[in-house]
Amino acid sequence: MGGDIWQFPNPLVHFPEPKPLLSLLSIHPLPAYRLLRQIMYLCRQIVRKALNQYQRPFSQAAAAVLYQESPEGKNIAAKERKAGRVPSIVFEQEDGEHGGNKRLISIQTNQIRKLVNHLGRSFFLSRLFDLEVRADSESQDIVEKVRVLPRGLHLHACTDAPLNVTFIRAPSHALLKVDVPLVFRGEDVCPGLRKGSSLNTIKRTVKYLCPADIVPPYIDVDLSELDVGQKIVMGDLKVHPALKLLQSKDEPVCKIMGARASDQQRKSK
Repeated sequence: MGGDIWQFPNPLVHFPEPKPLLSLLSIHPLPAYRLLRQIMYLCRQIVRKALNQYQRPFSQAAAAVLYQESPEGKNIAAKERKAGRVPSIVFEQEDGEHGGNKRLISIQTNQIRKLVNHLGRSFFLSRLFDLEVRADSESQDIVEKVRVLPRGLHLHACTDAPLNVTFIRAPSHALLKVDVPLVFRGEDVCPGLRKGSSLNTIKRTVKYLCPADIVPPYIDVDLSELDVGQKIVMGDLKVHPALKLLQSKDEPVCKIMGARASDQQRKSK
């Protein structure tokens, strides 16, 4: 098995002692609805700063995942799930899509659940893994060892238990279609948000055609210079030049929405 795929810092995050609400009212004589918006904004920033202390996953540190080869036959998927395993498929990539050389495998349910919970679903689907396929869980003989990219993940609608996973082989020469997740940064200094406006997140992922050796685990979206009414489109995202955008470069990613007309009228009064 590979090393740790996730490292957490000290979970104790210390913040300054909050001021009483009455002192806030005396310092900021704002209408109640505006004060509430400011408090909600500050709470979001505190939560985001705490979450940003956790290390993001990097594709260069791919984790080794052990699988066993699964037999074919009727009702095999149901039997594998009952035994605590997730039925999965590995394909050969052809033009960025599923192709031939199919291999049926299975993975321990707890193993895939830990990966998805630690990375998040979008980050799991944009991360490369070293795959080791063995004849069974107790065998030391490796049937196949190859780098793969998760192509699809099916979760139970109620319990979020993993039902099946699809992988695509990712050798160095491969070109892969990847939905790369976006990470929004700079909200604490964004001019538009500091004026009380809100962030309208339009896209959470963007599809790129990526060389297998340059699959980004995520893309940073810088909000630090956005003012009210301004937006970021897909063509503005800073990525490796080898990545090819598969969507319109003019498609919006996010926008700073101005205050509602009713709020502006109250402010003018």
